[in-house]
Amino acid sequence: MGIIATVVLVALLAIVLFAIYKSIHLIGPAQIGLVTKRFALKKLPDDNPIAFRGEAGYQARTLMPGLRIKIWPVFAVQKYPWVQVPAGEIGVVIAQVGAALPIGAKSGVYRTEFANFSNLGGFIAGGGQKGVQRPVLPPGTLLPIHPVAFLVLTAQAVYGLPVSPEVTAVADANRGVITPESFGLSPQQLRVVMITPNGPDDVIGIVTVLEGEPLPSGDIASRLGGFADVTVMEIPADDKPSATDAAVIELLLGNKNGEHNNYQDFQLFLDAGGKIGLQHDPLLYGAYLLNPFLVQVELVPMLVVNQGQVAVIKAFVGLPTLDMSGIEFKFGSIVRPGHRGIWQEPLRTGKYPINPRCYAAEIVPTSILTLNWSEETSAAHGLDSQLAPIEAKSREGFVFSIELQVQIHVPDTKAPKVISMVGTMLNLVNEVLQSAVGNHFRNTLQDQPAITFIETRMQVQVSALEHITEYLQLYEVETKGVYIQNVTFPPELVDVLTKREIANQQKATFEEQRNAETARIEMEKARGTADMQGQLASSQVNVAINGNRADAREEEARGEAAYVELTGRAEATKVEAIGLANAKATEALGIARAEGFEKQVAALGQGATAVVAVANAVSEGNINVVPEVLVTGGGGSFEGLAATLMRSFAKGNGVRTPIVGDSPTPDSVDEIIAETEAIVPEPPSREV
Repeated sequence: MGIIATVVLVALLAIVLFAIYKSIHLIGPAQIGLVTKRFALKKLPDDNPIAFRGEAGYQARTLMPGLRIKIWPVFAVQKYPWVQVPAGEIGVVIAQVGAALPIGAKSGVYRTEFANFSNLGGFIAGGGQKGVQRPVLPPGTLLPIHPVAFLVLTAQAVYGLPVSPEVTAVADANRGVITPESFGLSPQQLRVVMITPNGPDDVIGIVTVLEGEPLPSGDIASRLGGFADVTVMEIPADDKPSATDAAVIELLLGNKNGEHNNYQDFQLFLDAGGKIGLQHDPLLYGAYLLNPFLVQVELVPMLVVNQGQVAVIKAFVGLPTLDMSGIEFKFGSIVRPGHRGIWQEPLRTGKYPINPRCYAAEIVPTSILTLNWSEETSAAHGLDSQLAPIEAKSREGFVFSIELQVQIHVPDTKAPKVISMVGTMLNLVNEVLQSAVGNHFRNTLQDQPAITFIETRMQVQVSALEHITEYLQLYEVETKGVYIQNVTFPPELVDVLTKREIANQQKATFEEQRNAETARIEMEKARGTADMQGQLASSQVNVAINGNRADAREEEARGEAAYVELTGRAEATKVEAIGLANAKATEALGIARAEGFEKQVAALGQGATAVVAVANAVSEGNINVVPEVLVTGGGGSFEGLAATLMRSFAKGNGVRTPIVGDSPTPDSVDEIIAETEAIVPEPPSREV
């Protein structure tokens, strides 16, 4: 009996000691003890895993660091580490206790009495709600948070004991390990959002909010207070004009993130009227503690407008469209900043933290823009990347490849209208300018022979400048120059032109050679002239002397000629006078003889008158009486006289004295002979 009692006593003592051992818990300095009550008459509510009134289950009170006693086997204690958020990370809190979230809500309402979620009683008493909590735990946080009431997600670990079946199923599949991926997050999303320059480019953060009231109808982005402040600026006040476009732009570029600490105080954001969806105001450089369940950030480049550029803004948000372009402009709406449409005031040189989801910026070069129709692309802008050499045919069918360069200029004040008409600068180049330039050169080349195009290249270039200038004026674009860079001719035409040019060059060479020879001759002549300069000077002096002598002789001869002329005239006048006098005398004598002859004929008859005339001629010595040849024979002396007279008439010898006033004609002589023969009979013939 004693042995059995001893064994029972020892067994009881061992059980007591084991119970005491199991009831004593040493909680480490960075640990918390989760107490679980195994036995109780009260039961927990169906929607709450933690007991606040002694119910069986996880107890609301936890054991803090130190030596703690919880009677075993009524209570069980599990040790959990304190929540620790490393540097560069955030802690996202998920409540597993509290009131249910309203339908459509994604996070629980936060109140200041919740503090850092280390006071479970205050959270429940303040009406805390289950689910994701809006604030996040900052880097460096070290808190004894109830492991069942709250789960804390960090990039490296998940603190707490999940009670959700979905989460526990994921944990069981992952060998009991819970990771951020179990909640649909990546480790990167649980880090501090850093916005810094991304290499050479400046960036901003575009914010999308995943919870809040829906956006007003027609809006695509939320801006605290809407655009009521822009409306106020447009209304003149106190006899002052409305705010300038530049002032309105400054207001829109400035943000209202200070009202909710850059989305870090999400509860304050919602209280200020923030709406779900895309946010108008971006985040600038800095580090932000943002709840990844509620706020997403996308890094995009900042709008940079360089020198020689402007940015034409197309606003997708703002007040309703109020066109300011006038009724004559029919290519879209030009509006004041703050309205939907194309702003009439572009952004000039600078950097602008403008939301590209709310505003599209079209960069327009305002410096002279050079576009190349060639295989090369301009590195300055790249707008001519799709331009190629122009292919055109001449009238004969020769195919030319023309490389062209066009310089245009878009005035900064006209840039909004240009973009309103063509959409983008790329459209201006590829749709408007390419067709205008290409078609002009094709039409020009097709209307003329190939050789004419080659020879009139400058005229074609000038004509193209005039045509393109007139065409682009319709789009508010200035044309600064059109230049034909290079023309690729067809091989068959090149061959013909090459041969022609070679012939022309040979001709030019021969011409130059001839000119060289001519120049050499001139040089030799000049050299000879230089060598004979002394003689040339002497000869020039002699020439001058001889010239003077010749002039003297000429003057002397001119004087003698004048003398001779005067003398001759005098002599001629004298001869003329004497001749006239003689003629008058002869005329008077002849008339007198004629009258006497007529009277002799009347008195004596013609035969006797003829004999008298012969006798007179003999007496005057005009007829030789003795014949040159003695004629012998009968007939006497009268026959010899008649023969001598006839011989004289036959020879034309001597002076025939006319019978009456003039020399006798042959007819008169015949008559005289006939009359003489009638008077004197013909003698018989005699031999000599």
